[in-house]
Amino acid sequence: MSFLDHPFTLGLLGLILGVAAGYGLWRWQDKARQHALKLREKDLLDHARREADNLAREARLRAEEEAFKLRESTEARLATQREELMQTEKALNQRELLLNQQMEKVSAAETSLAAERKTIQVNAEALDQQQQTLDVLIRQRRDQLQHVSHLNESEARQQLLKEIEMDVSKDASRMARRIMEDAKTTAEEKARRILSIAVQRYAGEHVNDISSATVALPGEEMKGRIIGREGRNIRAFEAATGVTVLIDDTPNAIVLSAFDPVRRVIARESMQRLLADGRIHPTRIEEVVKKVGEDMDETILRCGQEAIRRAGLAPFHDDITRLLGRLHFRHSYAQNVLDHSIEVSHLAGLLAGELGLDVNQAKRAGLLHDIGKAINHEVEGAHALVGAEMARRCGETEDVVNAIASHHDEAPHKGPLGILVGAADAMSASRPGARAETMTAYIRRVEALERIGNQIEGVDRCFAIQAGRELRVMVHPEEVTDEQAHAIARKISKRIEEELQYPGQIRVTVMRETRCVEYAK
Repeated sequence: MSFLDHPFTLGLLGLILGVAAGYGLWRWQDKARQHALKLREKDLLDHARREADNLAREARLRAEEEAFKLRESTEARLATQREELMQTEKALNQRELLLNQQMEKVSAAETSLAAERKTIQVNAEALDQQQQTLDVLIRQRRDQLQHVSHLNESEARQQLLKEIEMDVSKDASRMARRIMEDAKTTAEEKARRILSIAVQRYAGEHVNDISSATVALPGEEMKGRIIGREGRNIRAFEAATGVTVLIDDTPNAIVLSAFDPVRRVIARESMQRLLADGRIHPTRIEEVVKKVGEDMDETILRCGQEAIRRAGLAPFHDDITRLLGRLHFRHSYAQNVLDHSIEVSHLAGLLAGELGLDVNQAKRAGLLHDIGKAINHEVEGAHALVGAEMARRCGETEDVVNAIASHHDEAPHKGPLGILVGAADAMSASRPGARAETMTAYIRRVEALERIGNQIEGVDRCFAIQAGRELRVMVHPEEVTDEQAHAIARKISKRIEEELQYPGQIRVTVMRETRCVEYAK
């Protein structure tokens, strides 16, 4: 058996050949792989180069486009600037032309002024010569007058001044009389026009609601239930409401008496609710009175806000609004104070508009002028001063505060608003029908008017007309002259002011009439 025929040798040779073949195959695959990689690398490089070329081309195109746009915008801006420069240059040329024309005019004017100055100088020299000649003639004339009149210069001057003074004094007296008469006529006409316009433009209604404190009962047996066992119900009601309950012989009615009108209204409403409910005992009384009081607070606030709205003003301080609401339950001579305040606000605003004053301030002062009446029973002092202090604490202006304080002349006037509010207050309170007056007081005032007129010497008859707003006086024409008639009118008006108390004003008209009657037969 030879060496080559040995199995191990054969296996080794096979292994060697296998390894050689595997190595050759690997080498071939490696070369193929490297060749493929080189091809791929070349492709990638070519692709990258192409991409770079494309990007460079796009960037170059974009740069060229942006450069083109920039060039266009620059050219447009330059064109605009060139146009502006051309317009500026044109304007400068026009201005230069205008300046040249003005310079020519100035030069011509200077030449003309020089000529006029020369002419004026010549005229002045001529006037000086004429003045010298005139002075000589005046001295000659004065010497001649002194020789003829036998008066020296000072005596003649004094006599002339005295005559001039007398003439001027007469003229001044006549002019002063005419000015006084014209001023009086104009003032009366203007005041009458302003007041008539204000009254005409405001047409307010007068509400004469009088809050009654009488409560009707469904039956006489209800009085006993109101009084309660040993009077405990009536005591509880009086303690809760602060009013006095009067139970007398009036059938089916009781009377509630209280100084505070708000308490009186609360008490009346509470009593009506208790009567409708039927349960009347101290606990129920306290519950009802408390509920009515809460409702009344809301009602007062709502009334105040409604008054401000009706006056056409901006909102006030809450305390002022509540006080205005309380005025809804107060009356003065049967005139509701809140309605009166709203009317005064409108009238004051109209008067202020006619006089050129601040309308808003006048309306605020008019609405608040009687605000003190809602608190003057709690604070001592006149209602105008109390209301002014309250308005000051609530932030109102000094003009409004002074108008409130001075509308009854209880404080000095610091401006026209106080006088304006006082006039509007008198207009609202004194017009016929605004305030109720008892028949006895009315008849007494009319009789007093007629009595004052009849006591004057020369008076024939007197008649009080216009609900006591005017007194017509007829005099004996054979005893009283026209001048005496004016004196009688002043005398009667003075006595009325001293002896009577009345709202508003009373007109006194004195009539002197002579009638001559003949019959043709």
